[in-house]
Amino acid sequence: MSPKYPKVVGYELIQQIGGGGFSTVFRAVNIKEHRVAACKVIALTEQSTEKERKTIDKEMRVHAALKHQHVLEFINAVVVEPKHKHQYVPGIYMLLELAAGGDLFDKIAPDEGVGDQVAHYYFLQLIAGMEYIHSEGVCHRDLKPENLLLDAAGTLKISDFGLSAVFRLKQSGKTRTLTERCGSLPYVAPELNSDDPYDAEPVDVWGVGVILFTMLAGNTPWDEPTLHSPEYVRYMSGKIFAEDPWNRLGDSALSLIRGMLTVNPATRFTLRDAQQHPWVMKPSQLANRGVSELADKLTEGLRINGDMGYAAPNLDAENRMDEDGDMIMLSAANRSQFTQTLMLFSQTQTGQRYTPHLTRFYASLGPPLLLALIKESLEGLNVKCKDQPPRPIYDAGDGGGLQHRLRIGGFDKRKVMFKGWVEVEPFEYRGSDGSFCVMQRDEGSPISWRQLWKALIISPAVEPHVLRK
Repeated sequence: MSPKYPKVVGYELIQQIGGGGFSTVFRAVNIKEHRVAACKVIALTEQSTEKERKTIDKEMRVHAALKHQHVLEFINAVVVEPKHKHQYVPGIYMLLELAAGGDLFDKIAPDEGVGDQVAHYYFLQLIAGMEYIHSEGVCHRDLKPENLLLDAAGTLKISDFGLSAVFRLKQSGKTRTLTERCGSLPYVAPELNSDDPYDAEPVDVWGVGVILFTMLAGNTPWDEPTLHSPEYVRYMSGKIFAEDPWNRLGDSALSLIRGMLTVNPATRFTLRDAQQHPWVMKPSQLANRGVSELADKLTEGLRINGDMGYAAPNLDAENRMDEDGDMIMLSAANRSQFTQTLMLFSQTQTGQRYTPHLTRFYASLGPPLLLALIKESLEGLNVKCKDQPPRPIYDAGDGGGLQHRLRIGGFDKRKVMFKGWVEVEPFEYRGSDGSFCVMQRDEGSPISWRQLWKALIISPAVEPHVLRK
């Protein structure tokens, strides 16, 4: 009997939704309580070191102590030691709130960004969450688009506390400087380039500033904040402000971004300064509107550039819903006005399925042929591809066909590593064999992942077979 996944405080792991290698993320269901969560499983083996265990323990302790509407909730955790490997898959099982709205930045058009209203709406939530995290004496140190998620109502959730540090003790108020060099180069503050200790809070303010720029511009401002980056050098000299996309930013938003991206951490804006800035203080145009309008505004750029026509082409498939109780419950738990307006439900051979990734498309070729063309096209884009064995389609039941898969990875234009999956399954279209393809990112920038998806579907080999609105 092969080892299985344990129940985690009443939750059953039912579908892998992300991850690969070191950690895997599952959707988990508590059927009794009609609740859905995410479960991050970090593999444990006899080779797992004490240092690795301590790092994960620290992440869990920090995350579990943070309770705020803009912090992804840490629900519980269990550990299965390697000595029990004959019964259960060994690992650290972290039960987390499921961000049913997916990645915030999966909805943002590359090199276009979102409008002022949407950026303002989410920036307010981001700084409210960060002010709370700092008030608890914690520095995040890894603020970047892939760590900003949305719940089923479209509320921002800050996630991933793997690089966080406690810089102030709540009891005594005693603070300390930090020394560890960490973070992702496009988002990291310039003071981390030296070997000197650094203050915690200004590092996160810098990350928040880069995120605001990325929301408004649809790309990060530079590869890294060093003299190796021509864009950063032009930023320091002031020449960049006459160039696109900087010259598209309004004066008020630009002054806020420059305040948060002040090179000297001693004179950089604090979160309190940012909250009192005129751009932040103006009334929100979206706060009292419905979630459907928020979802429409968020994906406006993707409709204008045609991306939504590929992701949700409305193919009039038969909606044969799976009669399996937990499947229907799972779908219902993720179904909200916000997630439906965002088109996070895909037409599949077995009916409608919750698919939180908008990087997907339909094609008029069957899976084996399509996957061969996808692999050829991706390799032409300098992406490494590794064939994976096909697996049964999760919600199709017996005889429901196989999902064909590729593991892919590489580096984007900002020299940031990405990894993920291409998953292709049968989809009957007008009586002929077709395919439904999802590109699921595990690591890297959601914006460059979307650029890769677009490059694939307009590639000469794949484009003739892609169905669109």
